[in-house]
Amino acid sequence: MLPPRHRLRRAADVARVRQGRRWQHPLVVLFVSVQPAESSSVTRFAFAAGRHVGNAPRRNRVKRRLREIVRLHLDYIAPGRDCLFLARAAAATADYDELEHAVLALLARASLRTDDSPVDGKGGSPS
Repeated sequence: MLPPRHRLRRAADVARVRQGRRWQHPLVVLFVSVQPAESSSVTRFAFAAGRHVGNAPRRNRVKRRLREIVRLHLDYIAPGRDCLFLARAAAATADYDELEHAVLALLARASLRTDDSPVDGKGGSPS
């Protein structure tokens, strides 16, 4: 589970992030915004999947996978940003490794991965 201090909870914060910078991948879209001065310095995340992804169990599965991928890589993500991962329809049929590759590629393109982060992930899919 993603630690509470890394969660982006308020709707106003998510709306602010949606106005920020955007990077796209066929499976996921990443929105990033610099945190306001009064916020903590850790990077916070929100995850969303619209109805185009599928029914509720499918959307929830995609969001759980995205949260787990981010949780495993928290040590390699630069602090001070708010991020929103928006799942696309193709994410519903993608396996864990494909989603992990997409997330890591987006984090790298957004310059949020630190230099010592592993290129191919921390060990693949969970058991």
